[in-house]
Amino acid sequence: MSQVNYVTKTTFEKMQAELQHMKGVERPAASKAIGEAREKGDLKENAEYDAAKEAQGMLEAKIKQLEGIIATARIVDENTIDTSKVSILTKVTLTNLDTKKQVTYQIVSEKEADLKLKKISAASPIGNGLLGKTIGEIAEIKVPAGVIKFKIESITV
Repeated sequence: MSQVNYVTKTTFEKMQAELQHMKGVERPAASKAIGEAREKGDLKENAEYDAAKEAQGMLEAKIKQLEGIIATARIVDENTIDTSKVSILTKVTLTNLDTKKQVTYQIVSEKEADLKLKKISAASPIGNGLLGKTIGEIAEIKVPAGVIKFKIESITV
């Protein structure tokens, strides 16, 4: 996980709060559930104990993953973004050359991606294919359905 995760200050703060909640609230609750299940008898035939241990393992995996994301996070200041080319946190207005439909996406980190909000990950095929392109350029992006050609109409913050 040596990949850099570019995030806004708001997203970084949300991730830190989520991590603190997992460590400070969820982890003690998981330990308590294991303790209570252990008191109920033979551990070999104790489904409640097994479920509590499994839940604890999943929580620890989530904590480790989030710690890795935070460790490799770089906060991007929206005031310093170069809008001469597509980069992380820019909003790009595209025209699909096949359908002639226009759409605007914001290029974000994987953690912030939300298609309903028109935020696509820089690691996605479309997001990655747009990075570095300039206004007027045609981006040919390979997607599972084939190749889509987009013309870059504008780049803003």
